[in-house]
Amino acid sequence: MLGGWVDVKNAKRILDIGTGSGLIALMLAQRTSPDTLIEAIEISLPDYSQASENVKHSPWHKKLTVRHSSLQQFESTYLFECIVSNPPYFNNSFKPPNANRVVPRHTETLSFLDLIQHSLRLLTDGGTLNVILPFTEGLQFIDMAAQHSLMLSRKFAFRTRAEKPIERWLLEFRRTSHPLEEGEILLYHTGDEWSDDYKALTKDFYLKL
Repeated sequence: MLGGWVDVKNAKRILDIGTGSGLIALMLAQRTSPDTLIEAIEISLPDYSQASENVKHSPWHKKLTVRHSSLQQFESTYLFECIVSNPPYFNNSFKPPNANRVVPRHTETLSFLDLIQHSLRLLTDGGTLNVILPFTEGLQFIDMAAQHSLMLSRKFAFRTRAEKPIERWLLEFRRTSHPLEEGEILLYHTGDEWSDDYKALTKDFYLKL
């Protein structure tokens, strides 16, 4: 959802933090003009290798660069109009025995504070930080961002069905206050048919739609 939801119409430089397999970066490459440049960083070496391979074999390899780096160590000669991240969000929960599963899920390698502070370091004045988070963690992130002068400008709730609780927040932040745009995305309206809103958001990325 994040790759389809992010507003990229004015972005010529985009940074994807914690790209994993490179899926979101590739979605953004598909949605943007040929002269948009996208950098994707990944701390996990196996994921970095997979993302590099995926980008290499994609139609957008000329506009997309994958780097093996943590956000804390990442340096750039230019700032970004758009930063995107599907960040780790488990803080004090039981960790799985497989270390490869810890990195993308737990905040040991990328805390919310690190994400906020380094995004401020790398954003243009009019740039946006875009994240997707579970319900409780999303509210915590909103509060922490506000404490560091990063203001919420878009806030969309995602739930599978109208009667279900909110499962995820899609959140956009800016350096300055901005009229808040709010919305909701349902996966299903009735039965097992995807909702029109969800189809509109993701139709460019599914062969069956």
